[in-house]
Amino acid sequence: MEFEIVQVNIPEGANVIIGHSHFIKTIEDLYEVLVTTNPNLKFGIAFNEASGPCLVRYEGNDEELTKVAIENAQKIGAGHLFVIVIKNGYPINVLNQIKNVQEVCRIFAATANPLQVIVVKTEQGRGVVGVVDGFAVKGVEEEKDKEWRRNFLRNVTKYKK
Repeated sequence: MEFEIVQVNIPEGANVIIGHSHFIKTIEDLYEVLVTTNPNLKFGIAFNEASGPCLVRYEGNDEELTKVAIENAQKIGAGHLFVIVIKNGYPINVLNQIKNVQEVCRIFAATANPLQVIVVKTEQGRGVVGVVDGFAVKGVEEEKDKEWRRNFLRNVTKYKK
């Protein structure tokens, strides 16, 4: 058994959602969820098939984001893994709908932070052990930090034309 750390490529202004599923239909259902949840969402999806021809299946409405999703899925290389790269929206806008897709087993990460995927390689194949999302904690927030957080959340959730 070997371990590998895979650095995920997240384009500027994008977010990534990485999860595990169990069926080739995942790619179709994830596409439907994303395209119907937010009409302004730009995205690319890649799904690593874990049996048969073991291909990277893909869909999307943005060529560059689809390319990045495919590249990340290939680098991770684990079967039944999906990678979604989105712009013009946040994971919070689509995460519950993704979790409700029948084939989705788990979400490993949903982030814009630097992301590493810890992969194990065995004689059978590759699997995701876990993720490193962002950086290590540096302290506990103070009152000024609470004020910044509250203002940030109020601003990010305002309706913008």
